Amino acid sequence: MSASVSIGVAAERSGVSPRMVRHYEGLGLLPPVTRTESGYRQYTEADVHTLRFIRRARDLGFSMDEIAELVGLWHDRGRASASVKRIAQQHLGELEQRIAALQSMHRTLSHLVHCCQGDHRPDCPILDDLAR
Repeated sequence: MSASVSIGVAAERSGVSPRMVRHYEGLGLLPPVTRTESGYRQYTEADVHTLRFIRRARDLGFSMDEIAELVGLWHDRGRASASVKRIAQQHLGELEQRIAALQSMHRTLSHLVHCCQGDHRPDCPILDDLAR
């Protein structure tokens, strides 16, 4: 990759849309980028690498606040890995709570679907449950 690339190329190489590149830049997840004389943003290899980092963190479901903290820790070579682990453990706990809630919803809905006759009669345990 050359010294700098346009937003479209940076987006393509990182797997992030140009709109999201601008958004992440606006949030301060990227350092201020240089601009050409005509005002076009120019991104470095390091910027593209950071965008890939952000995309991967988003794929794992980290919040933007968590990602901001992780990016800061990633760039801080003096960081303690315990700080990173704390963020990941907290996120893992939140994921486990969401999974448990989804499993509970699944069990309830499966039971209601099983109990509903699905015939021409108007009585329906699904609607009865929702109306409770």
